[in-house]
Amino acid sequence: MRKYCNCITNRLHRMATTVVRKPASFRLRVDLIEKLKRNATRENRTLNNYVESVLLDVVCHEPNEETKAAIEEVMSGKNPQKVYTDVGGMFADLDK
Repeated sequence: MRKYCNCITNRLHRMATTVVRKPASFRLRVDLIEKLKRNATRENRTLNNYVESVLLDVVCHEPNEETKAAIEEVMSGKNPQKVYTDVGGMFADLDK
């Protein structure tokens, strides 16, 4: 599950208040629209609701503090990452 910035707080707040929406028109590829419709149906949501939530996820996604610290650690080179040649080795290390 993704961690969100203030968007999750905003979403919860919006549930209790009226959200002003502005109509928008976009030209999308037919195959993309069909995939979006299938995903919306799979999640038992309207196409509009599904697309809005996908866009919110993309625009508002921000890693949590632990993830930010891990990214900073990797980028600094303080803890060189082990490169795995097979999945079994990776899972063996995770089980330790």
